[in-house]
Amino acid sequence: MWDYNIPPEHCLEVLEGKREMAGHYNQFTLFRKMIESFPWYAIMSILELERIKELLTIQVIQSLRFKSLKENYEFIISRLQEVV
Repeated sequence: MWDYNIPPEHCLEVLEGKREMAGHYNQFTLFRKMIESFPWYAIMSILELERIKELLTIQVIQSLRFKSLKENYEFIISRLQEVV
C-alpha cells in the first residue's frame, strides 16, 4: 500500500468488509485515502456501488483534505442515494 508495508489484499479485504483492519487503517480511513488518491472510475472498478454507498458517509466526506473533492463527493453521495 502507498506509504506503509501493508499487503494490498488486506486493504481490499477491509474495503470489502471482510477484515477489521489493514495496518492502522479501518474501512473508513482506508476508503478516505482511496478517494483522495484514485479517480472515481478506478474506485468503481474495485468496489461495488452498494459498498461504495456504505463507505461514502458524510463523516468521510467532511474529513477530505480538499474542498473540491468534498464538493464532488457530496454530489456523488446524492446520486448514489437515487440510483443504488
